[in-house]
Amino acid sequence: MNQPVLLRPATPADEAFLTLVTRRLGDVPIPSWRTAEEVAAADLRQMIPAVERADQGTVVLVAERAGTPLGCLFVATEDDFFTGRPGAHVEVVAVAREAEGQGLARLLLDAAERWARGRGYDHMTLNVFVANQHARAVYEHLGYQAEIVRYRKTL
Repeated sequence: MNQPVLLRPATPADEAFLTLVTRRLGDVPIPSWRTAEEVAAADLRQMIPAVERADQGTVVLVAERAGTPLGCLFVATEDDFFTGRPGAHVEVVAVAREAEGQGLARLLLDAAERWARGRGYDHMTLNVFVANQHARAVYEHLGYQAEIVRYRKTL
């Protein structure tokens, strides 16, 4: 029988798992000028301090089954560029390779929405690399819509 997946706040003791699972963020199609290492490092650079300070403007959760961590979520408060209203921004949603296809990303994103609604936010955003078609399909299935496309030119 499959044990249920539990969501819990991340603690500093989770740092090794968070480091490992965020490496997966570079396993998707990324632009040629980026490296998998810098993608993972950038997200980790924000997430670990959020775990350590545990302020009210962020949440970092770990999804685990039978005590084994399988995924993580990092959400931060971010003001909307156009209106200035605060909302939730999904900084990281990552699932261990062995847990793919089990609905963990949806479970984590549902938790992000509950957190955001609990804070009175009326919107949630996230970023995804344009070539990451799998993630984009998941997000669109969950009701997200593309809003802005960011262009970059290497000089």
